Amino acid sequence: MTVTVVNGLLKAQQQWVNRPHGTQPSRLLILNLMPTKATTERQFLNRFAALSVDVEVTFMYPETHHFKSLPKSLVAKNYVTLAEIADQHYDGLIVTGAPVEQLSFEAVDYWQEFQTIVDWAQTHVTETLFECWAAQAGLYYQFNIQKQLAKQKIFGIYQASNVATQSHLVSGLSADGTLKMPQSRHTRLVIPTNLPTGLQVVAENDEIGPLILAAPQHRAVYVTGHPEYEAETLANEYFRDRRKQLPINLPQNYFTDQSLQQINYSWQTASCQFYQNWLETLVLAKVSL
Repeated sequence: MTVTVVNGLLKAQQQWVNRPHGTQPSRLLILNLMPTKATTERQFLNRFAALSVDVEVTFMYPETHHFKSLPKSLVAKNYVTLAEIADQHYDGLIVTGAPVEQLSFEAVDYWQEFQTIVDWAQTHVTETLFECWAAQAGLYYQFNIQKQLAKQKIFGIYQASNVATQSHLVSGLSADGTLKMPQSRHTRLVIPTNLPTGLQVVAENDEIGPLILAAPQHRAVYVTGHPEYEAETLANEYFRDRRKQLPINLPQNYFTDQSLQQINYSWQTASCQFYQNWLETLVLAKVSL
């Protein structure tokens, strides 16, 4: 369907052109914490364009962050801060991953602002979707779920081995191989034997743990991977680390040939279905409020 962008680097560079839409779009706010901001914009926008829901997207950045990959002035010109939209209401907030997972949460320069945004969303957003590092950060802030360094980077495509089929988030997906998700992280969640009240695991993998968790009372969903990733994203990360001579294993369940030229783009359908389901839950949640 139609994706309208309010701001962002792609819009400024005329790499995304808005088109008229026929319905009242769902209003989404994306807190983009990734260093490759334009790439992340494109990944999300292309995912949404493949769905059956019209959306309007606004990109936000953490004002307290000290930028390394882009001039802060460029981001500030094309993104909003919380202060600029604090009186507005959105159907959904997406908080992306960030390359800070090996730091303690409190050592992240925008940690206080992250908490403020999460608290603000409780009264101004129908539901929040946390991804990768943000999922770990949200679970830590809201439920005191800890993280720990993995023995080796969790890197590749992992499919669900258990799915809570009663959850609308996984409607049309199951543990028979249909729910697959890219992962790229150095840490894993430390899940207690007894989950905190109000938190539930929606999908998990036997090897790496939860893929999707939900907390209805917080109106929050936590995804430990990157459903937005394009076909080549993990390949780009792998070859980047090889060039930097960093320790990196081949991504699991990803390349289909020994020359590392062919990719099994196996998660595209599942990613689109997941985002479709999540957007539908926003409508259901608004009706119940």
